[in-house]
Amino acid sequence: MIAYLLLLVAVLSRLLPHAGWLNFTAVGGALLYFGARRPLREMLVPLAALMATDYCLTVYAYHYSFGWQTYLPTWGWYIAAMALGQILLSTRTTFVRGAAASLLGPTSFFVVSNYAVWISGGMYPRNLAGLVACYTAAIPFYRNDLLSTAIVVAVAFGVPVLLRRLSAAPGQPVLVSK
Repeated sequence: MIAYLLLLVAVLSRLLPHAGWLNFTAVGGALLYFGARRPLREMLVPLAALMATDYCLTVYAYHYSFGWQTYLPTWGWYIAAMALGQILLSTRTTFVRGAAASLLGPTSFFVVSNYAVWISGGMYPRNLAGLVACYTAAIPFYRNDLLSTAIVVAVAFGVPVLLRRLSAAPGQPVLVSK
């Protein structure tokens, strides 16, 4: 249930207007959580929801024509983020694993998505200077993605642990994972 609520928050965080300086989206954290807590057969749900969101944003918010080919790297990353959550966070969730997922998720998106923008040749020249310019221009978005993913992961995985610790009787051990 929480995974689906986080998915809804992720979709809404992309659709609702948000301040440019904040640029908070819950997509990375929600995908990591979904991958960690839901079975593999349900992974098409967030993929379909985010694909639909990509379509709506492209056509209705940004008023561009939609070319599905340009979204393949993004959609592949959605799957990879859920797989990362499955690998790092499904069996044993610790601070270190959560921090690693919070770093690897946005970093992989930064690398993949900006390479795709550069290689498409539409915005930056296809040379080393263009590649550097592409990644440099994306640093503010990367920073915000790191922060928003870390917040969502900390809340989604940390709040249940905190609640269990607060409700446990003194001297009783508290389970940290799942």
